[in-house]
Amino acid sequence: MFKLAADFLSLDFLCRPNQKNKPESKFNSLPISQIMKEGKVLAIILRREFNQEGVHFLTPDDFSQQLAYMRHPTGKSIMPHVHNKVQREVFFTQEVLIIKKGKLRVDFYDDDQKYLESHILRDGDVVLLIQGGHGFQVLEEIEMIEVKQGPYVGNQDKARFTGIEETLVKMAGAEIE
Repeated sequence: MFKLAADFLSLDFLCRPNQKNKPESKFNSLPISQIMKEGKVLAIILRREFNQEGVHFLTPDDFSQQLAYMRHPTGKSIMPHVHNKVQREVFFTQEVLIIKKGKLRVDFYDDDQKYLESHILRDGDVVLLIQGGHGFQVLEEIEMIEVKQGPYVGNQDKARFTGIEETLVKMAGAEIE
């Protein structure tokens, strides 16, 4: 088992050779993307193409929502376990979206509601929304699962705002449709 998130910018063991001299693109050369602002990770996108054996945590230990990819061979046994009662403090909601079917554009914003960029998620993609803002545009009928921390606190949990105009959307990377 190794932990991808130990240092987002030192993933030499997983980078494509032609990306080694471009630290800002090392993580994004994998089927994993980070949305960042001023050194802070706002979101992590895990594409369905990610396929490495073992356990790969994509988040550092201090994130209140942990995200891992796991692939094990037939016959692998995972020891039974219970989770101990541990008090934790959660100040901001982090959520995970798992796209079962369809196509979804995610618009990312910083903590000040300033638009940054957009990405398209498809069947099998997963996104961890860590901080900042986000909005969605359904491009093809969508089925998705949302996982987030509780307990639910109603309207106290979020502040809604006006999103980016369609004509100003900036698609990130090779996702231009």
